Amino acid sequence: FAVIKDSYKGKEVNYYVDKEYASVAKKIFGYTPEMMGFFSKILGVEYPWVKYSQMVAHDYVSGAMENTTATLHQESAQQDARELTDKNGWENTIAHELFHQWFGDLVTTESWSNLTLNESFANYSETIWSEYKYGKDAAAAENLTDMRGYLQSNSAKKDLVRYYYANREDMFDAVSYNKGGRILHMLRTYVGDSAFFKALNLYLTTNKFKSAEAAQLRLAFEEVTGRDLHWFWNQWYYGNGHPQLNIDYSYDNATKKCMVVVKQNQADGNIFKLPVAIDVYEGANKKRYNVWVENKVDTFTFSANTKPDLVNFDGDKTLLCIKKENKTLDEYIHQYKYAGNYMDRREAIEFAAKNQKDAKAIALLKTALKDKFYELRSLVINNLDIENETVKAEMESTLVDIAKNDPSRLTKADAISALAIYNDPKYMPIFKAAINDSSYTVAGNALQVLSIMDSTAALAEAKRMMKEPAKGNLLGAITGILATAGDESGAELILGSFEKMPVSQSKLDMVGTLVSFISNSKNNETVKRGVNDIAELRDAIPEPYKTQIAPILNKQVLKPLAQKKIIDGLKEQADFILTKLPDEDKKGF
Repeated sequence: FAVIKDSYKGKEVNYYVDKEYASVAKKIFGYTPEMMGFFSKILGVEYPWVKYSQMVAHDYVSGAMENTTATLHQESAQQDARELTDKNGWENTIAHELFHQWFGDLVTTESWSNLTLNESFANYSETIWSEYKYGKDAAAAENLTDMRGYLQSNSAKKDLVRYYYANREDMFDAVSYNKGGRILHMLRTYVGDSAFFKALNLYLTTNKFKSAEAAQLRLAFEEVTGRDLHWFWNQWYYGNGHPQLNIDYSYDNATKKCMVVVKQNQADGNIFKLPVAIDVYEGANKKRYNVWVENKVDTFTFSANTKPDLVNFDGDKTLLCIKKENKTLDEYIHQYKYAGNYMDRREAIEFAAKNQKDAKAIALLKTALKDKFYELRSLVINNLDIENETVKAEMESTLVDIAKNDPSRLTKADAISALAIYNDPKYMPIFKAAINDSSYTVAGNALQVLSIMDSTAALAEAKRMMKEPAKGNLLGAITGILATAGDESGAELILGSFEKMPVSQSKLDMVGTLVSFISNSKNNETVKRGVNDIAELRDAIPEPYKTQIAPILNKQVLKPLAQKKIIDGLKEQADFILTKLPDEDKKGF
């Protein structure tokens, strides 16, 4: 290791990395002292240990582990300077593991059943840190990503606190992490920031150096707020599922009343109790009504002299739910302009993206291409229907400006990819300049676009660039171009890059490129090496995911590859591939 020394209030803070990453270690981990100070302040509990170290280890497939005073990270934490120009993709994990030094180490879960006391807090710390460091939009984006992770996990039948499970590893799931973090977010919204963080302080100081159950967290919140919170704990901690809401808005001109009808459509018949803010807008003026949704159908009526420009259910956008609303395009346009938080703007963009035959929707998307938050600019770019000639013409100049000048490398890269659809030679200077950008993402997207417009030039660039370090999108573009061309000179780059990658989603994503390359290769040693690499990845996948991923690699990757080799008359290669398949997948040969 190279040991990079830092400090926090006189305490030793060290980063242990591979020597080649010594120069960027502080760019990866350098916010740690600031995080320690921030978390100490909001919790009212000073960082409780004598020092803090973070180590990066190879072949550690479990992400990271919050050993007291010495967190262990997998090698994905190590990013070079070009990767870091996009963003530090490991920053949230650094915050997550540090927060465990309080929630999990200072106070630890009494049992795996109460794992929420460790992991839900660490998960939510990522949102809290993003809010502090990068603003409310970044925090809301993080919150949405985690909420979707839960909603897409098919975990609705699992309680957050579970006393029955097949294996302790089953507790480390999207409920203990993602859902638990969102529950804390709702609790924070309900009781307010002051009470929320005071309650966390009370919980930590009361239970320090001890283990705790979820009920002890409730007691801390009840003491601080003076409220009975059994209903919240019974519903969210000891219950399961989430609300599925149908929300209808209407206005009666005769009575001068607007109505909001909320229907709960959970298949199991369970009814949730939800404190919700409903915001009613007349122009830029907003009037907030705090209500309780607690029946199968609830109707809320508000006085309004004229039809409101917008009625916005869940004004803070903090509910963990699936919802369907009957808002119009005009209402979403108003929401984008005046409600204004991240989810308000995102919902408006997503609605407009589904209605790109409407001139007003196109105008909203054009406005949103200049949104203050880069992720929403990218959302627009990636949802533009550029096959629509009106959209194509309206967006062109803005896309060119983003491709040249956007401060976010990620959004810049998205704009470069979008310009490929114009297939206009006048943009070649943009692509050729971007190929040499310091961002792997920008360079990779530009090279991919060049391969569409001039495959010969792209192959020449790929061969030139394969001699230099490449990761991420750039590595994907180079290897993809070489694989498509069947260029054997790329064997070492493709195979070597795959072998160096840790077990990760990125490595799984590269399987397609590797298979494309070896499927066209007649070199027995190259093919055997590539097949071995795929089999080793399959066997190294952590147990919780292996049952899902291994059959895909067998049935949809290795087996079709063997069949192709038989068709190509390459029996020796086919026979070798078959040795890597389980017996049940060898049928039909």
